[in-house]
Amino acid sequence: MDNLVVLNNEKVSRENGEFFSRNYNFKILPEGLNRYFNVEYIVRKSNAQEHHKLNLNKIKVASNIFQFIYFVLSTFKQKNTKYYIITISPYTFISFLFLFIFRKKVFVYLISSGHEEWKFILGKWSVWIYHLMYLIVTSNSTVLALHDRLYRKKNGYVISSSTLDEKWFQNYKEPNLDKVRFLNVSRVNPEKGIYEFLSMFKKINFSAEISIIGKAKSSALQEKFKSIIGEDKNIKFPGYISDRQELINTYDLHNILILPSYTEGQPYVVDEALARRRPVMIFEDISHIIKGRKGIFVSKRDLRSFSETSKYIIDNYKKIQTDIGNNKFPLEKNMFKQISDVINKH
Repeated sequence: MDNLVVLNNEKVSRENGEFFSRNYNFKILPEGLNRYFNVEYIVRKSNAQEHHKLNLNKIKVASNIFQFIYFVLSTFKQKNTKYYIITISPYTFISFLFLFIFRKKVFVYLISSGHEEWKFILGKWSVWIYHLMYLIVTSNSTVLALHDRLYRKKNGYVISSSTLDEKWFQNYKEPNLDKVRFLNVSRVNPEKGIYEFLSMFKKINFSAEISIIGKAKSSALQEKFKSIIGEDKNIKFPGYISDRQELINTYDLHNILILPSYTEGQPYVVDEALARRRPVMIFEDISHIIKGRKGIFVSKRDLRSFSETSKYIIDNYKKIQTDIGNNKFPLEKNMFKQISDVINKH
């Protein structure tokens, strides 16, 4: 098999000689590609203990940008090697410049809109920095994207992303509809909209509760989030769930997935909820993620619209579940095959 070096801004921790990824998606992606290539995974060091054990033989964790570049350069002695960059960040961009100078074959994988994320996190002034990196990398790479809005040129490829395997479609559980039981599965970061959503949630006048599955990217944000929740018994924050069967069980205990993000690419949690026949509610900012799927409902980001949409879903739940059953779901194994086919084609 050919060699594939995967470069990612993802943070990975190490404990007792084993490596753990912060993001489940960035665990399964290099592992899935390792079925088709000899994968070497270059990532950043996390100072916190992460959750998802990486099952790969070749992992290099960089403590800083200089070590990251050194790891990249050390792969140049390998023949028949291609490079797969996951998202454009300062780390991966500088790496790309070296790959370009040494005329390496590069693929870039766009998961979400960096333009929108940089604007939301750092402000409008920062977008030009990302855009410059975006233009340089995409103009000199083969582009794979999770949505056509991320890259509109004809030489790009749209990938059907998924974290689903056969387990997600087995042993369906009927929902408890005695009240609205919201579930939010995402990082507890500002761009995910969860802070503002909870402010609105506390003002609703119907019976509801919400469980938030995730964690913040820093302990400071984690503590800030706990203080926002306060003593509200209708807001549960059990933390991160890494076991997939436990996550499936958690979807089954709720009846609506709420995704209040301001920006998204193609979030895996949507298909996960739909696979368990649970409707999804989003706000207008990310209506582009629907892509013809049944069971996704768009609300305005205000209390009245949110309340009306919630009531409609509960009142029409059985019909909505029937509609959801007509969706076609991609599987993670198909995603790996799609990506490997593009890489082998070039």
